[in-house]
Amino acid sequence: MRPRRVVIVDDSPTMRALIRAALDRHPGLEVVGEAGDPLQAREAIRALAPDVLTLDVEMPNMNGLEFLDRLMRLRPMPVVMVSTLTQRGADATLAALELGAVDCVGKPTSTQPGAFDALAAIVAAAAEARVSARPAAPPAVERPAAYRPGDRVVAIGASTGGVEALMTVLGAFPADCPPTVVTQHMPAAFTGGFAARLDRACAPRVVEAQDGQALRPGWVHIAPGGARHMQVRGAGSNLTIHLSEGDLVSGHRPSVDVLFGSLAEAAGARAIGLLMTGMGRDGAEGLMAIRSAGGATFGQDEATCVVFGMPRVAAEIGAVQTQLPLHRLAPAVLAAAARKGTA
Repeated sequence: MRPRRVVIVDDSPTMRALIRAALDRHPGLEVVGEAGDPLQAREAIRALAPDVLTLDVEMPNMNGLEFLDRLMRLRPMPVVMVSTLTQRGADATLAALELGAVDCVGKPTSTQPGAFDALAAIVAAAAEARVSARPAAPPAVERPAAYRPGDRVVAIGASTGGVEALMTVLGAFPADCPPTVVTQHMPAAFTGGFAARLDRACAPRVVEAQDGQALRPGWVHIAPGGARHMQVRGAGSNLTIHLSEGDLVSGHRPSVDVLFGSLAEAAGARAIGLLMTGMGRDGAEGLMAIRSAGGATFGQDEATCVVFGMPRVAAEIGAVQTQLPLHRLAPAVLAAAARKGTA
């Protein structure tokens, strides 16, 4: 298979050189062009027909978000945001992911010099992503006819394409939703802002998880990005969040496998697992643990995934009981949550 063609868009020549150096080490990628602003990027896309774009946010002549919005409407293609690890940069990157960017990477800093270690793998995966023009009216999210809180606990895992998918699912959750924990693969600087954006858009209370927090109805906890895994510990109705250091699991920290596995052990048949869009296999074994414990398991279908990696592996090993398109996941999970668990 031919290498995937990449155009780098950043106003800093130094940053373009760093990005190129990281991408040149990947045999499946070929950097075919660079651009210092969106106007140059537009011409490069026309002339070079790249498979994937890396894009900065703050650039001269046109804001990166404005350019991305036009690009996704007129010539949709996979885009990876390469952003500064500041609050402003994180907020802009999250907005870009909502506009249709596939993934995000923070720029290297003195405190995080290895920020580009995974850049090539992320860009290579993004090049294979399913990207289409944003519909004027996306499918309406189905809602259950009636939802009554039960004794179940929900865990959700997502990666590439997960920001928009989580917005859709959690946006359909009611204010008294079951206790919910989420691991979304994302740089550490971005998860706090992501939780805040979800909190403003959704009926439940959405927060970045803290060690020792109790799980209770109406609350959604987002795993902090970076150096710690998120687990659920306890028994019965006394479940709490535990954040711990540790090695990468399934290539990630925090890992969906770690979260799912801990919920299977703590909640047994009261656990509900949902694995959504993302590259790799993180979450598949953990989802199997939930199913083996008697819990309910769901996977996002291929047609609505940006990258059908994680849920595909889970389906292949028999971990997924029910596979559904994105707009049908929330009502199915809520219906399962309304049924009493047996653990």
